[in-house]
Amino acid sequence: MKRKVTKAIFPVAGQGTRFLPATKSVPKEIMTLVDRPLIQYAIDEARAAGIEDFIFVTSRGKSALEDYFDHAPDLESSLRDAGKTNLLEVLQDTNMDSGAIAYIRQHKPLGLGHAVSCARKLIGDEPFAVILPDDVIAAEKPCLKQMVEAYQETGGSMVATMEVSPEQTSSYGVLDVSNQDGAISSVKAMVEKPPQGTAPSNLAVIGRYILSPKVLQNFSKINRGAGGEFQLTDAIAHELTVGREVFGYRFDGQRFDCGSKAGFLQATVAFALARPDLREEFAAFLTQLSAQKQAAQ
Repeated sequence: MKRKVTKAIFPVAGQGTRFLPATKSVPKEIMTLVDRPLIQYAIDEARAAGIEDFIFVTSRGKSALEDYFDHAPDLESSLRDAGKTNLLEVLQDTNMDSGAIAYIRQHKPLGLGHAVSCARKLIGDEPFAVILPDDVIAAEKPCLKQMVEAYQETGGSMVATMEVSPEQTSSYGVLDVSNQDGAISSVKAMVEKPPQGTAPSNLAVIGRYILSPKVLQNFSKINRGAGGEFQLTDAIAHELTVGREVFGYRFDGQRFDCGSKAGFLQATVAFALARPDLREEFAAFLTQLSAQKQAAQ
């Protein structure tokens, strides 16, 4: 019987230098996509997938992230006195029960793999998820929920995948698959950021994982990889060398790379147009803007 996935790691120790100067004082994960921080989208997706224990791997300067999920008695009281029950309900989604979130510091920026390994004592011998908040996925059924359901059939370890252009493969972990059954692929090899023209496929790994706890033991067996960092892809790939199964899952949905400025702007437009309270006014603005641009040409 496969064990239920109830723990998730959120690696949020990065400095967000691509968004300076905004991230000089505000953690990137708190930056808002429409009216919700990036981290809220990740937490909501995890909750929908049945996650109960949330493990944040942070670094110095991330206190605003911790404060965001704390209760705000004065604000809640003010809203209650003003009869703003709708805003109180919105605020409830940001509150986390005591003990639901654990915070661990990553003292040195040694890569995603190292960040995940920092949480090994809290994971123990249970399967766990990893969610990268930079990857925001718009989907009718949340991506991690899709993966949890597939994991109940496969076990092993599972990574979310999407097709990218051959020119983009050098920016991702890339899979070499042996066969595919619907959305699920059996993985025979993985390579992190292969040099241009050497990728085994165009099937890229994106920021959702369900992993065996044995993956955490692999960091003592691998060397630093691409960029001189401990890569999560390399630790997962080690599973294949000892005969344990790894699967790729092609999720149903649209992924936005909110770790880049262009991706963040694209996500803002897409999520705003998906909001009933914003769609009409925002779409009219975009149409007018496009018409003005064409007239100027």
